[in-house]
Amino acid sequence: MTKSTEIKSALKALNIKTENAGTSTGSKWTSSSQKISSFSPVDGAEIASVSTTTIKEFEAVVNTASTAFNAWRLVPAPQRGEIVRQFGDRLRLLKNPLGTLVSYEMGKSFQEGLGEVQEMIDICDFAVGLSRQLHGLTMHSERPGHRMYEQYHPLGIVGIISAFNFPVAVWAWNSALAWICGDVCIWKPSEKTPLCGLACQKIAADVFAENGLPEGISCLVNGDYKVGESMTKNTSIPLISATGSTRMGKIVAETVARRLGKSLLELGGNNAIIVSPHADIKMTVIGAVFGAVGTAGQRCTSTRRLIIHESIYEKVKSALIDAYGQLRIGNPLDETNHVGPLIDSDAVTNYLKALEKVVSEGGRIIVEGGVLEGDDYKSGCYVKPAIAEAENSFKIVQHETFAPVLYLLKYSGGLENAIAMQNSVAQGLSSAIMTNNLREAELFLSQAGSDCGIANVNIGTSGAEIGGAFGGEKDTGGGRESGSDAWKIYMRRQTNTINYTPDLPLAQGIKFDL
Repeated sequence: MTKSTEIKSALKALNIKTENAGTSTGSKWTSSSQKISSFSPVDGAEIASVSTTTIKEFEAVVNTASTAFNAWRLVPAPQRGEIVRQFGDRLRLLKNPLGTLVSYEMGKSFQEGLGEVQEMIDICDFAVGLSRQLHGLTMHSERPGHRMYEQYHPLGIVGIISAFNFPVAVWAWNSALAWICGDVCIWKPSEKTPLCGLACQKIAADVFAENGLPEGISCLVNGDYKVGESMTKNTSIPLISATGSTRMGKIVAETVARRLGKSLLELGGNNAIIVSPHADIKMTVIGAVFGAVGTAGQRCTSTRRLIIHESIYEKVKSALIDAYGQLRIGNPLDETNHVGPLIDSDAVTNYLKALEKVVSEGGRIIVEGGVLEGDDYKSGCYVKPAIAEAENSFKIVQHETFAPVLYLLKYSGGLENAIAMQNSVAQGLSSAIMTNNLREAELFLSQAGSDCGIANVNIGTSGAEIGGAFGGEKDTGGGRESGSDAWKIYMRRQTNTINYTPDLPLAQGIKFDL
């Protein structure tokens, strides 16, 4: 089967036409005259188009979602979990075509596309179990004959704004948990990957319809930042979950805060691996290379900085140069290739600017970058993964470079110096240390260690598991998605006190006799 045939087959399996309505409350779809055309960074070809959501359509979606919430919240949580289970099973059946679409529309490797769909399946499994564990605490009251406890109730509409680099998984992380919590969802996918959003909505809509559930539990809107702005300003949407740049996140946070809404933010990362003198060099190279070039460096958890002890610096540098020489760049649907394209020409421009900037600040390129040309790279989005020797103080190093550019930094003295370098950037998402020294590992994980939301030992920065809460500190936004108790953000907490006596004692021993 040719790559073109694979793509056509995937689109057919996912019920995606040449032109598609882009606004949905489930089984019902509406279409405006304005369109978004999706072009693949793999070959530059137009895949299909999706209509954008008008203000009037958006308001209708919100109204439908509000009505659906009133019914969905009354469905027992384990039954809501059963619906999510069915959705996960449907994803299993469609894993290959959806993974193909993710790879082709976004540009990540086919294996990464399949891996992203597997993340969706995994969060569904997690959510199903969680649907029977939405429990609070029972506490002893200071007042005799009283019982006190806390419980969690559905929050309402959850607005989800996702980014192009994980065009399906991030939505699933949010929606699967929101659904079992009794919430309904309105999703605005990235305008760079609208077809992935379309495919997911169709899959979810089919499952909800088959179970006789109302319109509005899973909703889709499409468009640019103006649609996202409508979501953030709407007082009927108590929670906005937004994934993207720090700049975007600050705008979302400010807008939502003005109306006293809640924000769940997953923003930029500027992730580092510390390589101690006690590191396993082979393991270090594998972790660093995948972290730096996987998804063409377009993961929020991508490895941007490698902080290497001076005693092994040259050895690690040499091993990395050798490893980069083995990388194969090309069509991500060809599983022999390691690196696919960047998402679009703007991303290529930012990549080139980063390489220019690091040199202008005094850095040295040791693995040359550049844009690839030829028939196999006709989209113009294929670039060479590059390595630069730099200083942590460089402005370009302090900012996230959303491309396959790895900065090598040297440290001397004790581990505390490396930790200080790692923590000196504004972002605080993912971090790692390569060491076989127990004391170093424990220091890195201590309160005096990494200031990131994710801190790993002897694995890279990239690739998070479903069971743990995903997110980071500082300019990363502070939000947590996926595992652990991340479900609590999608619910409202209520404290209850019950008096089962004929008396009414007041708290704190206060007397108020009448």
